[in-house]
Order: sequence, then structure tokens, then C-alpha cells
Amino acid sequence: MIIATNINEMGDNLGDVKLLADERVDQLYSQDIQIIQSSQVFSFSLDAVLLANFAKAPASPKGKLVDLCAGNGAVGLFMAPRTRGKIAMVELQPRLADMAQRSVVLNDLADKVTVYNQDLAIITEQIPKDSIDVVTCNPPYFSDLPDSKKNPNNYLAIARHEIATTLNTVLATTSDLLKMNGKAYFVHRPDRLVELLALMTANRLAAKRLQFVYPKAGRDANIVLVEAIKDGKATGLKILPPIMTYDDHGDHGEYSPIIHKMLYGESTTNE
Repeated sequence: MIIATNINEMGDNLGDVKLLADERVDQLYSQDIQIIQSSQVFSFSLDAVLLANFAKAPASPKGKLVDLCAGNGAVGLFMAPRTRGKIAMVELQPRLADMAQRSVVLNDLADKVTVYNQDLAIITEQIPKDSIDVVTCNPPYFSDLPDSKKNPNNYLAIARHEIATTLNTVLATTSDLLKMNGKAYFVHRPDRLVELLALMTANRLAAKRLQFVYPKAGRDANIVLVEAIKDGKATGLKILPPIMTYDDHGDHGEYSPIIHKMLYGESTTNE
């Protein structure tokens, strides 16, 4: 799935930012954001673009956003143009945190974005509790079960399976960080939605918006986006219109207009 365009031919414009041998620079044109990627370590997926598009960034210059499980920084970077506030990105794996930090510098965002190479479970040692307006998270999707088949690439295994954290830890940390009535945004798999909603309730997070994403019409949903409010009422949940990833020409056909707009901007036809 190609969701960004390689701009390595523009390498002479990287300034002081250095790339490792397996790295490249991709660009998400809809946000004019460049991001350091590596197929050997980590590349963001459409999930990150969907989450960044779904989440509402704090508009105020005093607003604060934290992105947990930040990976190479995709969600935080993609949301940076939409807020005048500060962004913190929290990533456990040093190599990914370093990639995120270099992408922050590459996009001249060092005055707005801070990268924490730290376990999210103890991030409140760095970021005060009850101080954050918005939390976003694209967490590991799969439970770490004894019979789970994991990717032999440890970077990808940790990103996809709950090896270094759990869904409950993610939600507990989210709740700890948020101010009362602060908002949280998650992307996850529909088959864990019931568990996600139950754990949200247990951690003082009330679901307010749900949106399902489908590969194409007639297929089962494979992604769900959830907005929650800390200490919000249990009523008032809205189910938004579905998103189709592809048009009717098959899973490897053209992106649907809404997805194409997220990736490339206002145009609804591929260049």
C-alpha cells in the first residue's frame, strides 16, 4: 500500500538531518509533511493518516497534544500544521524515537514538537497528570498471547503486538494525562472494539464518536476510529458515516475520493 511519495531525490535539501543506509524520506502531500521511513524498521500505514484526520487538534496556542505509541512520529507530524499548541510524541523504541526526532527537525517543528523516548506507562514522570487537552494513539492491535504469531522483526513485533504495553495501560495513561473533558482519539481493529469500549469506561473515558473504515463496499470493516471524552456522560455516542478505502475496482484499485484527499489534498484524482 503506497500512501506517500519518496522524495529521496531531494536529499540535498535535508540540511543537517542525516539518513541511515536503510532510510528514505517520504512526503504526505496533503499536509506538506516529510517523514523519515525505513522498510527495515518501520513505515507508517494508512491507520496513522486516518487517525490524524479523525482527531481534532487543540486550536489554542496554549493547547497540548500527546501522541502515545508514536512510532516514527507520523500522527504527531501530520497533526502539527493543524494546531498552534505544543505536541509531545512518546515512543519506547530508541530507533523509532530517533527517526521521529529527525523528522521533527526536517520539518522545522522543533519549537512545537517534543519527542520522548520513554515507556508510556511512566510518561507522567515527564508530563504532569491532568494537563493535556488531546491524546492520540495508534496502539499495538494484537494481544500478546502464547500462541500469537509475531513478526521476526522485533521493531514490527513490538509495534503490532502488546509486548511492551497493553491496551489497558494505554487507556490508563491516556486518562491520567487528560484534563477533565479532554479528548482522546484511537484507531484500532473492530474485533477488539467491545474490549476497547469496556476498558475506556473503566478508565473514565466515555466514547462519543465512532467511525468504521472498510476496504471497499460490501466488505467487513477492518479499522475503527474512536473519540472519547474524559469524565464525559455515558450517553450521546454518534456513529459517523463509513469510510471506504478503495473504489469499486478492487482492493488494489484507486483510492476512494475521501482517502485520496487525506493523502494528496483537495484533488480527487490521482496524479
